[in-house]
Amino acid sequence: MSKTRNKFSPEVRDRAVRMVGEHRADYGSEWEAMTSIAAKIGCTAETLRRWCREEASRRTAPAAQAADDKARLKLLEREVKELRRANEILRKASAYFAMAEFDRRER
Repeated sequence: MSKTRNKFSPEVRDRAVRMVGEHRADYGSEWEAMTSIAAKIGCTAETLRRWCREEASRRTAPAAQAADDKARLKLLEREVKELRRANEILRKASAYFAMAEFDRRER
């Protein structure tokens, strides 16, 4: 088990991340906003940066997954279309050769 304990509650983390987003325009950079807000809540700027990145990845993960699913679906639909076309060609070729064999037996 880890010797460190979680010093900040999820509510404090969420509030700090929200504050960074809300007050970003008041500072020259996002890092300056994080440094200032981290000092106010009593954590390091790096900790707050990590919380912000984790929150951003939680928000974008479903969107990225949906985009991947759409691309995969499009690829699979294209493959199905190709396979159906190939099956139709094979079906017609089979019928053609069956008729040729039938005609040859009659003679």
